[in-house]
Amino acid sequence: MTSETITADAAGTWKLGDLTVNRLGFGAMRLTGSAAFHLGTSSDRERSLDVLRTAVELGVNHIDTAAFYFSALRSANELINSALAPYGDDLVIVTKVGPYRDYSGEWGTSARPDQLRGHVEENLRQLGRDHLDVVNLRRLDQTSVAEHFGALAELREAGLVRHLGISGIEPRHLAEAQAIAPVVCVQNRYALDRPDSEGDELVRLCGESGIAFVPFFAVAGSGGAYGAADTHDDAVVAVARAHGVSPAQVRIAWSLHQGAHVLAIPGTGNPEHVVDNVAAGGLRLTDDELTRIGALHRP
Repeated sequence: MTSETITADAAGTWKLGDLTVNRLGFGAMRLTGSAAFHLGTSSDRERSLDVLRTAVELGVNHIDTAAFYFSALRSANELINSALAPYGDDLVIVTKVGPYRDYSGEWGTSARPDQLRGHVEENLRQLGRDHLDVVNLRRLDQTSVAEHFGALAELREAGLVRHLGISGIEPRHLAEAQAIAPVVCVQNRYALDRPDSEGDELVRLCGESGIAFVPFFAVAGSGGAYGAADTHDDAVVAVARAHGVSPAQVRIAWSLHQGAHVLAIPGTGNPEHVVDNVAAGGLRLTDDELTRIGALHRP
């Protein structure tokens, strides 16, 4: 497989409401530094801008970001604005609200429902837009999402937000949100080597309802916000060698094979890795390969 010849449309498309996106997208978390948030060293600005432009040139039209994606010197939203504005008509930018970081980068208390408008408006300012394509409510410790999701539904009615999603949820929260307003995506942590029966149930429920399921840390796995681990299971390495690709590309391909409604948003601060990540959308795994590496996902 030659990465340079493969663009994001090789993964197929899905609709977030009325917005069509290629299933292979881009996560902006790692644009700001060697690790997410304040955990690493800040990135080189021009290199991060190059990452974004390369992704879009390769057909990526789904970018996931948040106002709280920033390091000591870099803001993911500012980088997106600088690299890509004026935005193409087909570019869909998905943000998330709920968590909060202060100016020093420390995590604060999760937003109350009445504070979510401020979170939405901050994303609007940073991105230079008059509306947000999709906003995910990121659940933290709330038992119910009804009040928070209801507040976002009001902002949708006011025209500040076009579509709504939810993140970090359990299956019951999906039904709770759907009773309030349409849900176009669910974004949860979900990875090949992370057994997750609740996540499997959400993948199934989303598929039945025509809702996109968007896993995060699908490549990083246990590394999470610190970035992808350097070691991989032997089965993943063997499949990667058979296809002449990297283990990270196999992990992305596995995610996409979980259903036509599953979208991938691998993130990186390296332009070369963007090319490889996009190319993973064209990797087709056999049933035998999926069975072998899928054993890592089963408890």
